Amino acid sequence: MSATQSSSPVRVGFIGLGVMGRGMAGSLLRAGHAVTVFNRNAQAMPPLVEQGAQAADSIAALGASCRVVFLCLSDTAAVEAVLFGEGGLAQALAAGSTVIDTSTISAPATRGFAARLAERGVAMLDSPVSGGQQGAATGSLSCMVGGDAAVFAACLPYLQAIGSRVAHVGGIGAGQVVKACNQVAVTGVMLGVAEAFALARRHDVAPAVVREALLGGAARSMVLEKNALRLIERDFQPGFKAELMRKDLRLALQAGQDRGVFMPGAALIAQLLEGVCSAGEGGLDWSALGKLVETLSGVEEQA
Repeated sequence: MSATQSSSPVRVGFIGLGVMGRGMAGSLLRAGHAVTVFNRNAQAMPPLVEQGAQAADSIAALGASCRVVFLCLSDTAAVEAVLFGEGGLAQALAAGSTVIDTSTISAPATRGFAARLAERGVAMLDSPVSGGQQGAATGSLSCMVGGDAAVFAACLPYLQAIGSRVAHVGGIGAGQVVKACNQVAVTGVMLGVAEAFALARRHDVAPAVVREALLGGAARSMVLEKNALRLIERDFQPGFKAELMRKDLRLALQAGQDRGVFMPGAALIAQLLEGVCSAGEGGLDWSALGKLVETLSGVEEQA
C-alpha cells in the first residue's frame, strides 16, 4: 500500500534535526502532518515534541511507524549509515514506503542507495534544498527533486510543506546535480560581490552604498540582497556553514570531473573555502568567503 492509499493519516518521519532539519520538521508540523522525529543528539527533539511531534528512541522505531521519511544529514556517509547501517532505516521500513533525502550528497551514491531500497520495495526521492535556515523555518525552501514522477506526485503535499518552490528535475540523482549547479552559481556570485566590495573600499567607497546602487541594476541577486548584507554587517552567525559549502563544492567538482566539465571558477572558490576553513572559520556562515577576499586585498574590516 502506498502512502497515499492509507485510510489513516500518514505518519511522516524526520531524521536529522540540525539547523535545517529542525526547521523543516517544524514546517511539516505546522502544515498539519503527523510527524515522528529522531536525532542522534536527543536534546534536539524536545522543542519539536512541544510543537506536537512524537520522538522515536531509534531509527528502526521511527522507520517501523512511518510511511514517508525525510532525511537531513551532513554527508554521503551519514546517509548511508542511517539507511543501511546496523538498526538502519532500510530494514525497518515497510514495502511501499518512501525516503525523501534533503541532504546534499553524491549523485552516484544517491542512485545506488535508491537501487538498494528498491530491492526492498521502498522508493526514494532526492530533494536537496536551497534557502538556508530562514527558508527551512518558514517553509519557503526551494526543493530540487529527483526520482520517479509518480512517487514525486504522491509526496508533493509533504514537499510543499517545506518548500514554496518544488521542482521535479528528473530521475533519481538529478536533484543532487541541480543542487551542485546551484552551489556553483551562488558561490560564483558571492566571490564577485566580495571582489566588488574590496575594490570599492580601496577607492574609499562604502560597500553599503555599492550594494544599494547595484540592487537597482543587472547585478541584483539574492546573494547581493542577503549574503552581501552579512558581509557588510559582519554577521557571520551560520545560516549555512562555510565547511558545508566547501563539502558541496567538492561534490560539484567531482561531478564535473566525472563528466569532463571545465570548472575553473568553482575550483578557485573551493580553494578559497579551504582557506576559510583552514583559518578556523569553517563554522561561520559561508559568506565569510568575503572575509578572506578582504584579507587578501589588505582591506580593513569595516562597513
